[in-house]
Amino acid sequence: MSKTTDGSDKGNMSRRDFFRSASVAAAGSVLLGSLPVGASAFAGGSDTLKIALVGCGGRGTGAASQALSADEGTQLVAMADAFRDRLDESYNGLSKRYADTGQLNVPEEHKFTGFDGYKKAIALADVVILATPPGFRPIHFEEAVRAGKHVFMEKPVATDAPGVRKVLEAGKLAKQKKLNVVVGLQRHYQNNYREVIKRLRQDEIGKIVSGQVYWNSAGVWVRERQPGQTEMEYQMRNWYYFTWLCGDHILEQHIHNIDVANWFIGEYPASAQGMGGRQVRIGKEYGEIFDHHFVEFTYPGGAVVASQCRHQPDTMSRVSEFFQGTKGTVDTDGGGKGIIRGWNGATLYDHRGDSDPNPYQQEHDELFAAIRKGEVIDDTENGAKSTLAALMGRMATYSGKVITWDEALNSKLSLMPTQFAWDAAPPVLPDENGYYEAPVPGVTQVL
Repeated sequence: MSKTTDGSDKGNMSRRDFFRSASVAAAGSVLLGSLPVGASAFAGGSDTLKIALVGCGGRGTGAASQALSADEGTQLVAMADAFRDRLDESYNGLSKRYADTGQLNVPEEHKFTGFDGYKKAIALADVVILATPPGFRPIHFEEAVRAGKHVFMEKPVATDAPGVRKVLEAGKLAKQKKLNVVVGLQRHYQNNYREVIKRLRQDEIGKIVSGQVYWNSAGVWVRERQPGQTEMEYQMRNWYYFTWLCGDHILEQHIHNIDVANWFIGEYPASAQGMGGRQVRIGKEYGEIFDHHFVEFTYPGGAVVASQCRHQPDTMSRVSEFFQGTKGTVDTDGGGKGIIRGWNGATLYDHRGDSDPNPYQQEHDELFAAIRKGEVIDDTENGAKSTLAALMGRMATYSGKVITWDEALNSKLSLMPTQFAWDAAPPVLPDENGYYEAPVPGVTQVL
């Protein structure tokens, strides 16, 4: 990672301090703002819940549709995106489904673009959907909580440790204000995973001692540089390939599988070590990120999880998790399977979830139901912790070094720009031939 900027957070936090402070609301938070909306403000279901969408790409548009489908008493009233064409595409797509329901109510003056549009959109809503590239998640979440809004935010919740700490601080205030916060780690809302975790807590496979988690695929889209684009606009358009925006695919995608390991084991990693690099995706259009990572996560209780993710066409594709316990094994995948077997080969549980609810819809159904009932869902802490776990993995592969939890949490290295403007320089710049400096194990500094 070249030409990064140091963060200004000077405080150190131990692993013990993290777990204690993340679950206790802090008095005198620096995040001051409006009076809290609170979980009970819309109990009873008679009031319209106004929604703002911040980040109008495919995932944001999908999340907005799921939010509107979750509760008939919702209206989308504001939209914000860095780019007007993305906002218009999203609005037009939503119009095809919701124009006749009365749930799409976004006049021209409520369509905001640029880097600061999110503030205006958030101010108009009761519930905010945060679905921009994840580098912006900490400042957007902070603003939503400061303004007293319920939040659905996509994973990951940051791309660097200072961002994770910012989310944790905002999460303390969200807890004080009794705000609902759902994070898009949707396996927590997926029946096969919920059924498996229930049985794991009943000790059906004993203590988990090892596991393997995967996100191996051919990769995602590439957006070519267009004439007249500034460097900032190009990187924002092609955001997946820049670490400050995306976090690398070990964070942006593979966080799902790492999160499942944390959930099933009931802990977060104590350390990580691994390797990675660029073998197939080496063109300048692929920015600075790796195309493969392999990480060994060691947990405080002794479990060791082998984590692998890959973006290489014509290779084995696998997105799943597999764990070994003292009494048996568990095998899951995103398609609805959950199989628990004893070491004697007996099948203890077999979940085939073809008819299960869509977990992307389910997380919105439960969010809006909680708001209506005056209840609180708070995914902030786990979202931040699993983000940090995936960041540990990236730090390990980029540096080639063993990275501990406390080192990762207290890292001062900020990846974010010092200025947000179309003519400002982003944190990484191409060389004279248009190539970006990729991380080099043994050389790149990550803490």
